[in-house]
Amino acid sequence: MSSLRDIRQRIDNVRSTEKIIKAMNMVASAKLQRARAQLEGVRPIYHELKRVVTDISRYKGTETHAFFEKRKVKSSLYVVITSDRGLSGSYNANIMSKALDHMNHGKNEKIFVIGAKGHEYFKKRNKNIIRTVTNINDAHVYYGAERLANWIIELYLSDEADEVFIVYTHFESVLNYVPYVEQVLPLPIKSEEYAYEDDMKYEPDIHAFIDHLIPLYLHMNLFRAFSESHTSEQAARMVNMDSAGKNASKLIEELTHMYNRRRQANITQELSEIVGSANVLSKGESHDS
Repeated sequence: MSSLRDIRQRIDNVRSTEKIIKAMNMVASAKLQRARAQLEGVRPIYHELKRVVTDISRYKGTETHAFFEKRKVKSSLYVVITSDRGLSGSYNANIMSKALDHMNHGKNEKIFVIGAKGHEYFKKRNKNIIRTVTNINDAHVYYGAERLANWIIELYLSDEADEVFIVYTHFESVLNYVPYVEQVLPLPIKSEEYAYEDDMKYEPDIHAFIDHLIPLYLHMNLFRAFSESHTSEQAARMVNMDSAGKNASKLIEELTHMYNRRRQANITQELSEIVGSANVLSKGESHDS
């Protein structure tokens, strides 16, 4: 049975942990606000570029361009975005499980991992990790996404990867973030009738326009996917810290009740012993007289 001193020590330890949890919650909340602002800024740019790419896919002649042309798939490249740290609930587990499930459908995969958690996960499962990036500074994400887009294009055009997927967590709300696997290369051809064959002209030709458009589109898609994931991570961590803080407060309350009950029991026992001793002494004095 725990002594009063042990219970008091546990209360002090939990209170110290609660202070750390509250500080981490405040940090995650501040990071979430910055991440959401960045995400809200990049989403409109991405959606407009996506609209242009969709329009281009209906234009006659795009089906023969390398970025749209269907290939026989020999190897698939996965860009998987995870976090470097834990304490974010099921955020990492969900995205890694989604990626693994997609890979296990007979694909010969190559994996580019962003985040230490993803590297540990796929390494334990003996997956083909060709490159890992960890501890990314927020200020370097934009240009890092551009370099990654150029590297992916080089791999794709040199036939080292026949299809490319990005695996990220889509932020919907503070309590809702969904893991996604999105194919980015080759780009889909719309089956509708070529709507812009006569209405629009591209100089010098449609293939030259695509050569300049797709690297920019892929860059913004990767930047947007990282922003989605980073926002989801901070939201998950904030919610997890909030839950941990509530659990700590509940545990402190339970330990305090236990401490008070134990203290009352000890006081009652001491009083009983004092009263008992007094009765014994009074009986002894009466016998002497």
